[in-house]
Amino acid sequence: MYDNTDPRARLAAATAKPTNGPFDAASLGHYDREPPQQVEPLARTWLTRGQNFLVACSETQPGAVLARTAQPDEYMALLPDAATVVEVTTPAGTERIAGHSLVVLPPGDSSLRMVKGGMLWRILTTASADLAASCGNAAAYATPHRHVAPAVSWPAPPGGFKVRAYSLDVPASPDRFGRIFRCTTLMVNCLYGWPGKRDPRKMSPHHHDDFEQGSLALEGAFTHHLRWPWTTDMTKWRADEHHECGSPSVCVIPPPAIHTTQAVGAGMNTLVDVFCPPRADFSATSGWVLNAGDYPAP
Repeated sequence: MYDNTDPRARLAAATAKPTNGPFDAASLGHYDREPPQQVEPLARTWLTRGQNFLVACSETQPGAVLARTAQPDEYMALLPDAATVVEVTTPAGTERIAGHSLVVLPPGDSSLRMVKGGMLWRILTTASADLAASCGNAAAYATPHRHVAPAVSWPAPPGGFKVRAYSLDVPASPDRFGRIFRCTTLMVNCLYGWPGKRDPRKMSPHHHDDFEQGSLALEGAFTHHLRWPWTTDMTKWRADEHHECGSPSVCVIPPPAIHTTQAVGAGMNTLVDVFCPPRADFSATSGWVLNAGDYPAP
């Protein structure tokens, strides 16, 4: 259910599939008030997972290096601050990438060296077992969540696996929802910042049948509202949840919860949404995926 000014109103209406509980709760990482899971001399990293993806948010100083060895699949690095500069190294060489960008890194060995420090968000699949085990909410996924479909990778890019950097300096358009990028494993929507509080008369309650949504708060404050279906078995009902989150933070929204997020900060409020695998409906909407030419749909 979307306001008629929301580009998602043009998507095919989702029809809830019959489903039974028990249902899973939202999972949260409050990085503004919780200790990091990893502490290094030049970086502090918070880790939160969903069933198929995980988020590593690092507060870095110049010279910090975040490396992956024998990485099993592609992953992404988000550099929201334009002042940040990173050197990306793979067996193919080293390249310098400016901030306010999204970087796709190939499988295998890679490293990110922070030339100028700042916030670095890495988004990976839970095939990165070492990071998945270190997540602050790892216990919530000791048993797989029954309503989340398994992740299946999308086709390999025709140009082969390599470092691909995409600037976030993309003008907004009323015909497009945010700034959407995908790779073989993930889809990220870098939403435009919302100045001030969201109009409570223009919310967007909707649900997903079989995939989670990770909502990353880069700046500002938000309330994530969630409501679960009622089933014939009342013992499986869940009470509504309203999670107040500052920034940085992550909220992993489970299916099939009806959800909507309300910006409540007085200044700029900025979210990034994460999906694993990429969403078919967003991919099928012409012009929405900005790097569709690099990554074919199945």
